[in-house]
Amino acid sequence: MKQLTTLLLAACSIAAAHASPEAKLVRPRAQFVDPSLPAAQAEASVLAARRYASFWNNGDEALARSALAPEFTDRTLPPGRAQGLPGPLAASAFVRGAVPDMHADIEQLIVSGDRAIVHLRFRGHFTGSFKGVQGKGQAIDFIATDIYRIADGRITDNWHIEDNLAFLRQLGVIAD
Repeated sequence: MKQLTTLLLAACSIAAAHASPEAKLVRPRAQFVDPSLPAAQAEASVLAARRYASFWNNGDEALARSALAPEFTDRTLPPGRAQGLPGPLAASAFVRGAVPDMHADIEQLIVSGDRAIVHLRFRGHFTGSFKGVQGKGQAIDFIATDIYRIADGRITDNWHIEDNLAFLRQLGVIAD
């Protein structure tokens, strides 16, 4: 019996080590996919959106690189942010400097045609610094909504809006 238990534990350990990386991606609380889409296109769009949300969830640059197309274009580029992949990589690092434990949840994921709409909720604690303000551990909770254009399973374009006012108020950078 002890040998059987040892074999089962070893098998479970091997299975966990070889689990699909997609199993560790952020899962949407609600997901709506146009049923007229070919299954492969729908799956590729959902996967790209989940990879990019997971990048925002944990800061893993490999996830951004796998989600974004080489010609990725930010269509609502904030002033001072680099275009293409360098932009989100720098933005994530900058925000994580203020909120190191930041995580993102996908509240809703909607896929139709070559578009995916992702409604994200970001949470964490301001324990770092932001533009000269030192955090005191205050809770951070704000939303963002992105519209992605997806081709060949990768995000080529992004239009986004974040509740920066809520974020800056929670940081204490601007008054209520």
